[in-house]
Amino acid sequence: MEERSRGAAGRGESPSARAWPSLRAEPSGTGERRGLPRRGCLGAVRSACQLLLPVRLENYERMKALVTELQEQAEKIRLGGGEKARKLHTSRGKLLPRERIDKLIDPGSPFLEFSQFAGHQLYGNEEVPAGGIITGIGRVSGTECLIVANDATVKGGTYYPITVKKHLRAQEIAMQNHLPCLYLVDSGGANLPRQAEVFPDRDHFGRIFYNQAVMSSQGIPQIAVVMGSCTAGGAYVPAMADESIIVGKQGTIFLGGPPLVKAATGEQVSAEDLGGADLHCRKSGVTDHYALDDNHALHLARKVVRSLNLQKKVDVTIEPSEEPLFPADEIYGIVGDQLKRNFDVKEVIARIVDGSRFDEFKALYGDTLVTGFARIFGYPVGIIGNNGVLFSESAKKGTHFIQLCCQRNIPIVFLQNITGFMVGREYEAGGIAKDGAKMVTAVACANVPKITVIIGGSYGAGNYGMCGRAYSPRFLYMWPNARISVMGGEQAATVLATIAKDQKAREGKQLSEADEAALKEPIIRRFEEEGNPYYSSARLWDDGIIDPADTRLVLGLSLSAALNAPTKKTEFGVFRM
Repeated sequence: MEERSRGAAGRGESPSARAWPSLRAEPSGTGERRGLPRRGCLGAVRSACQLLLPVRLENYERMKALVTELQEQAEKIRLGGGEKARKLHTSRGKLLPRERIDKLIDPGSPFLEFSQFAGHQLYGNEEVPAGGIITGIGRVSGTECLIVANDATVKGGTYYPITVKKHLRAQEIAMQNHLPCLYLVDSGGANLPRQAEVFPDRDHFGRIFYNQAVMSSQGIPQIAVVMGSCTAGGAYVPAMADESIIVGKQGTIFLGGPPLVKAATGEQVSAEDLGGADLHCRKSGVTDHYALDDNHALHLARKVVRSLNLQKKVDVTIEPSEEPLFPADEIYGIVGDQLKRNFDVKEVIARIVDGSRFDEFKALYGDTLVTGFARIFGYPVGIIGNNGVLFSESAKKGTHFIQLCCQRNIPIVFLQNITGFMVGREYEAGGIAKDGAKMVTAVACANVPKITVIIGGSYGAGNYGMCGRAYSPRFLYMWPNARISVMGGEQAATVLATIAKDQKAREGKQLSEADEAALKEPIIRRFEEEGNPYYSSARLWDDGIIDPADTRLVLGLSLSAALNAPTKKTEFGVFRM
């Protein structure tokens, strides 16, 4: 997950410009005593972190180390397919894919990149940085757009299974949030050795073109810029776009390339004669605009977006943005990397919301779930955060709060650090299953924008109640300390060891301590590996790993994008009472 600041938005800008918040945070509490609410700042969270100073310092250093690792890994991924591939790419007069995006989006505006770690260590010795495709949201000619850019320096821009999944996820984001799509095409098509994992199924390569057709029918603009190869099925990206641009002497579009044509018909033809810009702009009509080079093509793309006549109609009240009272990087000292250490989620909230103001709802009831209203970059949000395991009271409180947000048309932010719902005879008899089901139902049915940030653990059914991936949040991000599993590794190992003991007992045998330890060790190790945020992000279980200090900024951009789409009325199913 990458968030880059390319300039700050001043308060004197137009509302449309202000609605796309800057990623450059101003210093918090300038000229005032840090940790005390400003005069007149009613409702501000009074930060009173109960962690001892040595613990805070240890947390800070551990989290800082995780963030440094994140930044170093991200920097490697940004290089794409390696120096040799980059030199070959630029020697052909092409801009690198990230340079293309930089020149496409408005000067001084941020680019919110998704799934930067897609494909990370997924294919053994084959490295596929960023999954071979760059996706994200950027402002183009004043309009928020979903950008998909093939990286031809990575395996010629061919589509691995993870490339297809990432492309489809980007289109899903565009559909959910009604964002125009800009495709910067430079791809050799499907990765042939992996065709069985790329081509035949519903959510494989063909779904890309299905989505284009459906989005166009819904009035979501589809714009293609052909800046290199566009081969086989990939030819449908520009052919099915509302408007298409092609770079002369560089872009090519054909269902069958020169080798296939020769094999099928015996005809020898060059790529340019078969599917170049001249042919498609003058004869076939597949493309609409002839560009002289990459820069010209991106200039034309900006002109096309400017002609879309789109107007963002936000149906929430927006107030002037305020910085929190506390520095964002203090989150490092609050949370750390030890998930067994408790922390108050309100301390995190105080560092991401406007003016650190949080109007808590049902503060004295079901207090292991924190709920309340706040603003982020001026946008209203309902916040649901975990302060422990979910009891029946917590689940009912969460359900009530979600209903309020839906009734008032307020987006919901979930700050997820959850071990699950409470278990045991007393709680089963008390109806924890049906009360948890109420919350899960409310989360599933809520049609307001939902954004989830996993700030700690995400385990079991708690993942469902706190809007995990299966519940279609508009965006889902992870912190580098986060973990996601059906349960913790130690718990899983204990469960499986207990089953093994019982089986031995039925056979009249015993499981020795040494055998039990030998059974548990690989299970714990496997759960630790598979629960890691990099493992998750490589498989697109999330939309990116973010620096905790950037959480407010990422949420602001996500909220702004989400509010492009009208909110449908929420209708709930049956709540078991």
